[in-house]
Amino acid sequence: MASNARPAQPKTILRGHKTPVQVAAFVRNNERLLTGDSDGFVVAWDLTIMRPRAVWQAHTASILGIEGWGHDRIITHGRDNRLVVWKLTAEHENVLSTSLPLDPSSQPRPKPWMLHVLQISTMNFCSFSYCPAYPDNSPAAAAADEILLAVPNTLSSESIDIFHLPSLARKHTVGLPTSSSPDQKNGMAMSLSLFHHPTSHHLTLVAGYERGLAAVYQLDPNTSKWVVTYQSNPHTQPILSLDVSPDESFFLSSGADATIAKHPIPSCPPSSGIIQDPILTINTRHAGQQSLRIRSDNLIFATAGWDSMVRVYSVKTMKELAVLKWHQQGCYAVAFAAANTSPATSPPQEETPRPDDKKPEGSHSKEVTTQVPKMLVEQTPKQKRLHQARTARWLAAGSKDGRVSLWDVY
Repeated sequence: MASNARPAQPKTILRGHKTPVQVAAFVRNNERLLTGDSDGFVVAWDLTIMRPRAVWQAHTASILGIEGWGHDRIITHGRDNRLVVWKLTAEHENVLSTSLPLDPSSQPRPKPWMLHVLQISTMNFCSFSYCPAYPDNSPAAAAADEILLAVPNTLSSESIDIFHLPSLARKHTVGLPTSSSPDQKNGMAMSLSLFHHPTSHHLTLVAGYERGLAAVYQLDPNTSKWVVTYQSNPHTQPILSLDVSPDESFFLSSGADATIAKHPIPSCPPSSGIIQDPILTINTRHAGQQSLRIRSDNLIFATAGWDSMVRVYSVKTMKELAVLKWHQQGCYAVAFAAANTSPATSPPQEETPRPDDKKPEGSHSKEVTTQVPKMLVEQTPKQKRLHQARTARWLAAGSKDGRVSLWDVY
């Protein structure tokens, strides 16, 4: 029997980019969605009204990565060999342009305050990754203004540099793991993730390479040397994206092939040697899943595909749960809003009846009392929109068509 269920539809389409949307990230407790395109433009979307709050050209070439740093800083990484840290507060937004890249603008758009600029290599398409400069158990962890930032090496894109901000000093250079065959090259670094391991507290780097290799490195504090704790080659094509789980116990990788792999993150080098087996691999039969992100509740992950589809999977079983189809061209970026699982802040299931709402004529049914949290009843319309933006389980997808689809999932 044929199903009458309608395909899922996006809640909102954000239009404004003139060229393909390459990156996306939610910031400020989900109040803003940042998107970046192939011309180097950044749009900060206000999700309470679904309109742009700030638009500027951050780079003169395509944007490779974008992330929030704290509540008032934005990091962008472009193919113009620059990584920039911007100061962007609500007050700054008031003086910035809201003219979208699609809109003709005779005047140059003002830019936010530029805090730091790092000249880096962009020979490949590998974006940056950053983490706090010190682990949580360190007395210096309160220094929120210090981070470590991983990028491809300036001279060789096969190696990885780790810089300290705000000093801009290079602290480490991590070399490639040794290939089992002298004639087999691992190729360029394609995707990175930098963090402090939750149990050993050692600085840990996860890297995906052009050959399809995935590796985990840890910094040995006793020798100040980087040690490979995991190395596997589950992909037959370049790794395009990877993401570390919220509890930092595993990571997922996707590539130009149809494979998605789940990998372990060892806390220290095993005595029996380097771990070489992934936890699980699946053949999705869909090549080219360019962007992969795990939601903060560790229940689902999503991929953006060259076939224009956004696919949602279970983290536990790795089974496909949904296929989101709206774009007519390939999808390049996917991002999740932080999942708010607190029942006290969950949005109401039904709207509160307005005083001017009328019952249908001839209706004798009793009034239905909707249980709405008191805090929501007393809020102004603006506060309610802000609450909805912060608690909605948004999934954003950026496409080659220059549009961003916003979905409410699970």
